[in-house]
Amino acid sequence: MKKPKPIVEIVATGRYLPDRVLTNADLEKIVDTDDEWIRERTGISERRIASDDMGAAEMGARASRIAMERAGVEPGEVDLIVLSTATPDRLLPSTACDMQALLGATNAAAMDVSAACTGFIYALSVAEGHLAAGRGEIALVVSTEKMSSIVDWGDRATCVLFGDGAGAAVVRRASDGRGIVSSFIRSDGTLAELLWRPAGGARIPMDIAVLDEKNHLVKMAGREVFKSAVRSMAEAADQALLRAGLTGEDIDLFVPHQANIRIIEATAKYANVPMDKVFVNVDRYGNMSSATLPVALDEALEQGRIGPGSNVLMVAFGAGFTWGSAVARW
Repeated sequence: MKKPKPIVEIVATGRYLPDRVLTNADLEKIVDTDDEWIRERTGISERRIASDDMGAAEMGARASRIAMERAGVEPGEVDLIVLSTATPDRLLPSTACDMQALLGATNAAAMDVSAACTGFIYALSVAEGHLAAGRGEIALVVSTEKMSSIVDWGDRATCVLFGDGAGAAVVRRASDGRGIVSSFIRSDGTLAELLWRPAGGARIPMDIAVLDEKNHLVKMAGREVFKSAVRSMAEAADQALLRAGLTGEDIDLFVPHQANIRIIEATAKYANVPMDKVFVNVDRYGNMSSATLPVALDEALEQGRIGPGSNVLMVAFGAGFTWGSAVARW
């Protein structure tokens, strides 16, 4: 099989994580749970929580400034901003436009992508298509999430899982054979009610009843979501590897969505990637929805686990359901 030629590459990354750390011991004081229960089922020890006055646009801007500085890119050179979030600062206009204003990226088109935890993969795919069509040279792909704002802190099945944070990547036309060599995205809207926010949108607007019943907050059928996540992430890993002309043995680092350690382990096993080649930070940050992938990429680069020539597999799954993957050659 002829190896695909990359169209775009990730040239720099950045991350922002709030200062406040919420540990399992802290959660024991507000909900009926304990450290052992959380660790055993999720692998999470702590997560970051943004302050009340910190929104998704500001977190995304902070991560973006770091990525842009590392790439040597000025705000005016950015042609496109694609921002993924499940926690927009407001419903109109987009968080991407708010972040564009914060950055001063006056020449960029800016848009939000809503694909829950798979958002970074979807946003990366949008940026790839835009640059491939010759509509720009540089894109900023950002995932920023304030999950603490949509969690029911009385529901121990969900509140222990999520954290806040943002990650960003500067993407440009590929050079020297480096870049995204394959990608895959899919969705299944028939399973939406297994992981969703039932109300608060246009069909069931916010009112007193919605607030009282907490139907504007995340609801999840954990067991069913687990099964779908493992199955879908396995398919996504298969497809990305197949399209890249690679196998699990060719992968130098597997960067999965950090939902929980059991899903990560099951997906790695299916993809035939040993755990010593899997990047894990769910223990420190929990599930930051779409921000988990770019934050993990940034940490992996910082730690030297990704270097020139590395084959990196990224896989994610989220509400929708959505799932997707990408293989990048660094």
